[in-house]
Amino acid sequence: MKKLVLSVLILVAAATASQAQGIRLGVKAGANLNKISGQSFNDGFDLAYHAGIFIEADINKKWGIQPELLWNESTSKPSNFKTVYSTSASSTLNTSQNIKLDYLSIPVLLRYNVGGILSLNAGPQFSILVNQDKTLLQNGQSAFKNGDLAMVLGGQINLKVLRIYGRYNIGLNNINDIDSKDKWTSQQIQVGLGLRL
Repeated sequence: MKKLVLSVLILVAAATASQAQGIRLGVKAGANLNKISGQSFNDGFDLAYHAGIFIEADINKKWGIQPELLWNESTSKPSNFKTVYSTSASSTLNTSQNIKLDYLSIPVLLRYNVGGILSLNAGPQFSILVNQDKTLLQNGQSAFKNGDLAMVLGGQINLKVLRIYGRYNIGLNNINDIDSKDKWTSQQIQVGLGLRL
């Protein structure tokens, strides 16, 4: 299913780009405020980063598509594992430090130009878990699923070659790979700068 979703996103991006009137490539980097919703994690947001490349492909003066390839770091701190997982497995839980997850994220965003410098973005984002911190479960068992599907909503200020953006990403599926006792979903606020090449 995940491969099918990823393939469809890539095909849509390629088809739209081939019909586009103008194509611009750029690089971007910024900060992530991450949160994993669920009883097992702290309620607050934790700071991390993202970096990557983007393509702006205009369909017409108002509409365009913006596929991206991002390295996304996500951090969170467990809080109530001992309460949620009160079985004998709780003895293997390590809740003393932050969890770090590295994702390769592929957002495919529809872009609407509101005026000369402001554009709004919305679309799906598929993330592949590249490297996960194995300290959550001391036996090295994977606690998180290998992929995450999210919805992205945001805005961007376009100043010639400079891009200033902010987004909110909300996870749509459960990323808990231990069991079904606690549903974990990702939330992320991104702010950053882009440079059109």
